[in-house]
Amino acid sequence: MAIVVNLDVMLARRKMRSKELAEHIGITEQNVSLLKSGKVRGVRFETLERICAALDCQPGDILEYRPDQ
Repeated sequence: MAIVVNLDVMLARRKMRSKELAEHIGITEQNVSLLKSGKVRGVRFETLERICAALDCQPGDILEYRPDQ
């Protein structure tokens, strides 16, 4: 897939656990895990906004485009 999710990197930089993020933004820890692994087909802008607010980052810090090789 050409879109890479770097949520685990941002969590590590902010020293936050997945469980803490899930509680803060109002989604399940399982959904955070799916986001981290890149196994989702999409993410709501509202959820992305909450993640960015909680981690004090920009969407580009979490999502990265890498062309397929």
